Amino acid sequence: MRLAITILLLIFTSSLFAQQKQTVSSPDGRVTVSVSIDKGQASYSVNYGGSSMLEASPLGLTTNEGDFTSDMSFVGASTGEASQTYSLETIKQSEVNYEANILKYMMANSEGKQLSVLFQVSNHDIAFRYELPTWDKTVVTVVESEATGFKFPSQTTAFLSYMMGPMAGFARTSPSYESGYQTDVPMDQTNAREGYVFPGLFRVGDEGWVLVSETGVSSQYCASHLSAYHDGLYTVEYPNPEQNNGFGSSGAQIGLPGVTPWRTITVGESLKPIVETTIPYDVVEPLYEASMGYQMGRSTWSWIIWQDNSMNYEDQVKYIDLAAAMDFEYILIDAWWDKNIGYERMEKLIDYADSKGVGVFLWYNSNGAANDAFMTPLNKMNSTIARKKEMKWLKEAGVKGLKVDFFGGDKQETMRLYEDILSDANEYGLMIVFHGATLPRGWEKMYPNFVGSEAVLASEMLVFVQDVREKEAFYASLHPFMRNAVASMEFGGVVLNDFLNKGNKEGQERLTTDAFQLATSVLFQNPVQMFALTPNNLEAVPAFELDFMRALPTTWDATVFVDGYPGKYSVLARKSKGKWYVAGVNAESSEKKLKLEVPMLAGQMVKLYGDDEDGKTYLKEVKVARNGMITITMQSKGGFVLTQ
Repeated sequence: MRLAITILLLIFTSSLFAQQKQTVSSPDGRVTVSVSIDKGQASYSVNYGGSSMLEASPLGLTTNEGDFTSDMSFVGASTGEASQTYSLETIKQSEVNYEANILKYMMANSEGKQLSVLFQVSNHDIAFRYELPTWDKTVVTVVESEATGFKFPSQTTAFLSYMMGPMAGFARTSPSYESGYQTDVPMDQTNAREGYVFPGLFRVGDEGWVLVSETGVSSQYCASHLSAYHDGLYTVEYPNPEQNNGFGSSGAQIGLPGVTPWRTITVGESLKPIVETTIPYDVVEPLYEASMGYQMGRSTWSWIIWQDNSMNYEDQVKYIDLAAAMDFEYILIDAWWDKNIGYERMEKLIDYADSKGVGVFLWYNSNGAANDAFMTPLNKMNSTIARKKEMKWLKEAGVKGLKVDFFGGDKQETMRLYEDILSDANEYGLMIVFHGATLPRGWEKMYPNFVGSEAVLASEMLVFVQDVREKEAFYASLHPFMRNAVASMEFGGVVLNDFLNKGNKEGQERLTTDAFQLATSVLFQNPVQMFALTPNNLEAVPAFELDFMRALPTTWDATVFVDGYPGKYSVLARKSKGKWYVAGVNAESSEKKLKLEVPMLAGQMVKLYGDDEDGKTYLKEVKVARNGMITITMQSKGGFVLTQ
């Protein structure tokens, strides 16, 4: 991670206001947040461009030191401004300028104990958190629950992904943020028992869109999610107590004075602010400095198509050679390597990869007691002593990064494990990718060696589940507006085999086109991407497709929404080192003809990777009109990419 000098200016006025109702607006005046107390209940509302996006929604916490959800009274308020400029290569936009107005709303409960809510409002984004002072001689408290809610106007429809139940699924490893979606449904139909994961996307009729999430979750708190819809609103829910085998509190223990994570709300008339938001990173800071300059890039990965049987020395040599032939920076060697290859031969394999200019990522099981995941290496990442011993060997062997899998849920106990792995790994110069894991919440900026998480119904489910293969395009059209809008997403995609297995002749048939697969390499943002190419692709796949992958960047200077509707189609533009890529996918059952406005390519001859009516992918040159308009036809379950 490359982080430039950060400037943060907070100018608070200390004067107290006489009225309970306080408002704060964005710098452009279009977003207004109002905060008030009515009959002892604190609430906030959000207005955008004259339209209500959130009606009066509850605020408050319940702690072991007192209730802050009722009998609240207004104490005072102060205002200020936040200004921050930062550079971060691992997110969707490398240079960010954040400007926001601030309202700090102070209140007290019936016992006279104070609680503040800090709102930061930028032109399309709202971030707020609770700030807890020291109460008398109390220096620690347990936050047991939140009253924080989101009350949308009645015409709102929801786009949500289910929260998985605890200790279920494969080897009792859920929740792992790998569920399907409800899309564009009335809110009263969103009644999943466990609620829904962040982020949640909402369409407020014809008024606009709202994306709700959280950021800034570290070892100091638990992660949370959205409840099912009840009593007219969604609320922030803490982890199910049964997660992590029932071990650890479902709330959060924090020292005083202390703060909660940020709740974030992105609003807009269109989906453009949703796709382009940087709010998960705008309000957090690095928790430590990078120990070295980490190199992002692309990786081969045998397990996704060749599966467990490929975890042997000979097959890994083939995938190292594939990475070298594709000019990829890395190879990921997955589970069972310690049993099937062994530590001594792994050192030789790492040396061979290094001789080919390829770095190595190794897979590890996070497990100790969280679930029944049995794949090895096991019990190497779950304790400080074992972890540092292993990481010392990893550094000496020349390993560049780890993929750590199978975490236990969202409790604070598990958040500590994520942070411990990341901070220890940084000391040994190791990058970290998490799988079977929670949503990253600002981690790209908080932890400089963090380079992505799965936390999505990803490519492995294409291999295992027919329904997921049938819905591949549908899910892909959702991710830019939801999961990938708030955090890096290591999907493990770009499958160019016709069948998702080593034989590539029958079995799990791929139902999307090659152009679709190429498009997802641009649509899905993650600074280190583990692609699903196989050695046979070097001969079976058209050369122009391989050349596209050889030149593909994984870090981006800019991301621009072009067109789309979640669940139907998606078109984005991304820029890397002055070169633009425009990519789209079509999830609908028939071809889609689009007139796209791409001013960044106006008047230029560009390369078009697309599909014909038979689903065959082609490459040709086309010219974008001087006014930046171009007409593109996407086949069903197909896609396209335009490049300079």
